[in-house]
Amino acid sequence: QVQLVESGGGAVQGIGSMRLSCTASGNTSAVRCMGWFRQAPGKERERVAVIYRKGDSIFYGDSMRGRFTISQDSTKNTVFLEMNGLNPEDTAMYYCGASGGHCSTPQAITYWGQGTQVTVPS
Repeated sequence: QVQLVESGGGAVQGIGSMRLSCTASGNTSAVRCMGWFRQAPGKERERVAVIYRKGDSIFYGDSMRGRFTISQDSTKNTVFLEMNGLNPEDTAMYYCGASGGHCSTPQAITYWGQGTQVTVPS
């Protein structure tokens, strides 16, 4: 089993930037990729950004590319999501996910964190 603990989130202040972190524990050797997904009320969960542990391949959701940056600290089993240019449409529950396979879609994710709310005031 793998446990994921997220930190960060809340109401965005000021210039519309925020950083999220997710740390994995447990059987982390089974994790091939980690990333962030989000779900707004009444909408399906969507991929935000994912990163593969070997090779550092990175994939972003279309509306996040150029605004969000995902990175990882493999020694600490932690991934980071730096979000800039946040707007009200980015308001959602953000979930950390991990998989021993691929992370292309929410359906491929094996392990989920509890989620952290990000709110961007209009």
